[in-house]
This record gives sequence, C-alpha cells and structure tokens, in this order.
Amino acid sequence: MASLNVGSLGEYLREQRRNAQLSLRQLAEAAGVSNPYLSQIERGLRKPSAEVLQQVAKALRISAETLYVRAGILDAERERDEVETRAVILADPSLDERQKNVLLQIYESFRKENGFGIAGSGAAEETGGDAEPSSSS
Repeated sequence: MASLNVGSLGEYLREQRRNAQLSLRQLAEAAGVSNPYLSQIERGLRKPSAEVLQQVAKALRISAETLYVRAGILDAERERDEVETRAVILADPSLDERQKNVLLQIYESFRKENGFGIAGSGAAEETGGDAEPSSSS
C-alpha cells in the first residue's frame, strides 16, 4: 500500500500557491477550507482528504489528479483495485486454475500496455504455474 507523503504534498502546494500569487488566506477562502487547516497541510502536519485536495486543486487551477498522486491517494486506490480484481478472479469457482492463470496474464498484459506496473507480480505463482494452455481441460 502506498503511504501518504504529506510533507512533499505540502511543499508542492506551497509552491503552487506562490506561483499563483495567492496568500495562504486567499487560497483557503477560495478552496473553502480554514486558514489554519491549509497551513497545517502545507507544513505536513495534516493529511487532507481527496475532497479537500479537489477543492484546493480547483482553487489553484491545477489537476486534482496531480495532488492525489502527490498525496499517494491515487496509487493506493489503483493498487487496491488491482488486488481486488486479482482476488475476484482467483476466487471464481466457475473457472479452473488454467483459466484463472490465463485471465490473470491477460489482465497483467493490459495493465503493462496501459503503463501501469504490476503490484502483485506473483499472480502466476499464486495460481500454480504458468499460463500455457494444457490439453487437460
């Protein structure tokens, strides 16, 4: 699971706020959060929610996704989704082990093709081997 790197996020937010030539108070007002709360985020003392990051991104006119990645939220969600997808495939009683293995390899190849790494790269080992079709189906 990706951990939140709040210090790096705070530094990045401060830099973006200064580039936008906004005071802390102005940004807090534009984002609809309190001045002390935003200050704590910038100093790395608070972990903002995705909703707060979205409001701040909108006020700064930057991508909320950029802030999610900086905060570690987006990577954590993608990793969790990948683990859940693998678990569902592995738990499906209507598929035999060979079919599960082939399906996981296809899933991994699509993730690679779309530029995502493989968090749980041991999928083939989990299902008992490689995905070569066998004649025993």
